[in-house]
Amino acid sequence: MQTQMLGTSGLEVTRIGYGCMLLGGAWDETPLADEVRKAAAASIEAALAEEINFFDHADIYTRGKSERVFGEYLKAHPRLRDRIYIQTKCGIRPAGSGNPKSPGRYDFSYEHIVRSAEGSLKRLQTDCVDVLLLHRPDVLAEPQEVARAFDDLHKAGKVRFFGVSNHTAAQIALLRKCVVQPIVANQVELNLLHMDMINAGIHWNLRGLTHTATGDGTLEYCRLHDITLQSWSPLIRGMLSGSSIRPDDPRSDRAEAAAPIVAEMAGQKGLSVEGLLIAWLLRHPARIQPIVGTRNPQRLAAACKGLSVSLTREEWYTLYVAGRGRALP
Repeated sequence: MQTQMLGTSGLEVTRIGYGCMLLGGAWDETPLADEVRKAAAASIEAALAEEINFFDHADIYTRGKSERVFGEYLKAHPRLRDRIYIQTKCGIRPAGSGNPKSPGRYDFSYEHIVRSAEGSLKRLQTDCVDVLLLHRPDVLAEPQEVARAFDDLHKAGKVRFFGVSNHTAAQIALLRKCVVQPIVANQVELNLLHMDMINAGIHWNLRGLTHTATGDGTLEYCRLHDITLQSWSPLIRGMLSGSSIRPDDPRSDRAEAAAPIVAEMAGQKGLSVEGLLIAWLLRHPARIQPIVGTRNPQRLAAACKGLSVSLTREEWYTLYVAGRGRALP
């Protein structure tokens, strides 16, 4: 497995990370069952068989059970911890947390960041996580408060490096005003059907074109400041391989039109659709790190084969235009 540096951390991580969101089974309070433990172990071992050394978590994934089942696996395989990097996230609080009447919300308060990180450490059965990300932007965030939480977690040896998820350039810049530790990663949705970050650099000066401004300049900002962009949902939950196109999904028309183009090129390259989607992301000069979360070992292996192919500029743009659903201006 090819590797790259994660931001300015010095951590040599695999070009593809494994997303652990679904390891814990159901998104409820159901206790971990033996079949869930077995399935989680099989998924972890499939990732290790592909030589993946980077595992992505969040405190909310399956109500903490994904971290818990991963921690149980680590305890049963104590030598593994020194061979892998663990990333987790905090900041999303479900409705009812803390108070039965409270809404779903984001929370970057000092108390919540520290409490969430310590909870993750306990569930993961490790003394330190390699990377802690702020999951989604908290509108009420105080950069000084975030900085204090980061400082205390870092000084206590509980977190080595920090980053964000789903943040714009301006939001990262605001944090960096006070945060001493480098922001090493920004995990965002980025794939062949969700490419606003890429489109923003093309659309901004087009007269009469209505488009979302979300993320404008974020891709370039992260490159300028050596912040690794991580792609969540890089395989788009099977939409381009025809397994999960839903009529109510606003991307469905583009997915149906792009799928034959993607399938044809994948066949020409000797890849699966999954492998081609990964190759498309890896071809971008930002050195994007896809976080693949499939629990199907064959699908994971097929995705990792995307590392073996380097797309030409013409091939990359062919896929880009197909995913956009319209020609370039």
